[in-house]
Amino acid sequence: MPTREHEIWLDLIQERPLLAADLLRLVHPEIPDFERARIESGGLNEHKPTEYRADSVVSLLAGDETALALIVEVQRGPVKDKRWSWPAYLGALWGRRRCPVALLVICPDRGVARQARVPIRMGHPGLVVTPLVLGPDEIPVIIDPGEAAENVELTVLSALVHGTEPTAEKIFAAMFDAFHHTDTDEAQGYIDELLAMLPRAAGQLLEAMMQTKQREYKSDYFRRAEAEGRAKGEAEGRAKGEAEGRAKGEAEGEARALLTVLDSRGIEVTDEIHARIIGCTDLEQLDTWLRRAVTAASAGDLFD
Repeated sequence: MPTREHEIWLDLIQERPLLAADLLRLVHPEIPDFERARIESGGLNEHKPTEYRADSVVSLLAGDETALALIVEVQRGPVKDKRWSWPAYLGALWGRRRCPVALLVICPDRGVARQARVPIRMGHPGLVVTPLVLGPDEIPVIIDPGEAAENVELTVLSALVHGTEPTAEKIFAAMFDAFHHTDTDEAQGYIDELLAMLPRAAGQLLEAMMQTKQREYKSDYFRRAEAEGRAKGEAEGRAKGEAEGRAKGEAEGEARALLTVLDSRGIEVTDEIHARIIGCTDLEQLDTWLRRAVTAASAGDLFD
C-alpha cells in the first residue's frame, strides 16, 4: 500500500499540475515549451490496445542464460511510424525477458537505411534509441568459394543485394559452388527466390549462368527444358549410343535456354538464326552465345 510520503507528491501535483514541470526543471532545465499542464490517467494501457509485434526475435544464448535478445525488423519503406513503435518493442522485450536487448533493422534500400539510422530521442534525459541498421553497404560482396561455403545464407543475401553490380557474375559463381554443400531442394528454393526478386537483367544473367554451368539448381523452365532435351537425346541415343544421345540432349536444352533469354528480352530471332541455334551441337559455342544473349542488342550480335 502506498505510504503518505509517496502520496503527498502526487496529491500536490493533482492540485497544481504545473508543479510537475517545476520539479522537472530542478533536474532537467531544458524542457519543451508548453502552454498548460493537464492531469492524465496514470494507466499506461491503451483503451484499444495496440499490438506490438516485431518481425522476428532471436535469443543469443550462453548456456542456460540469454546473453542478448535481438529484435530483427526488415524495413523496406518509410520509417516514420516505426520510430514510435521500435522503442516500445525494446521496452516490452526488456521488461519481459529481463536481459539485454537490441534492435537490428535491415534496410535493403539505402535511402530507407539513412532514415532508420536517425537516433530516436524520447524526451527523457539520456533516453535515446539508436537502431542498429544493416543497409546494402553493410552486406559483404562474397566472391570467394571458400567464404561462400562457410555461410551459404549470407552468400544468397550477397547475391540478392549486389546482383545488379559489376561483381554479380563472380558472386553468382561463388554461390553455385557453395550450393554443392547444401541440400538440393534448399538450394533450388534459394534460386527460385532470387529469380523472383532480382531485376530482369540480373535474373537473366543468373539463368544463363545456371545453364552454362550445368547445375542441378535451375528454374522451372530450365528444369523442363533439360528434361525435354534429355528425353529426346536418350531416345535418339538408343540408336546412336548413350553418350552421343546425352550430349545431344544437353545441347538442345541449352539451345532452348538461349532462345528463351532472347525471347524474354524481346529480341527478334529470324528463321535462319533459329535454325542455326537449334542445329548447333557444340556446348562450348552455345555457352558463349548464351552469355552474349544477356547483353546483346540483336540476335546477330551473338555471332560477332
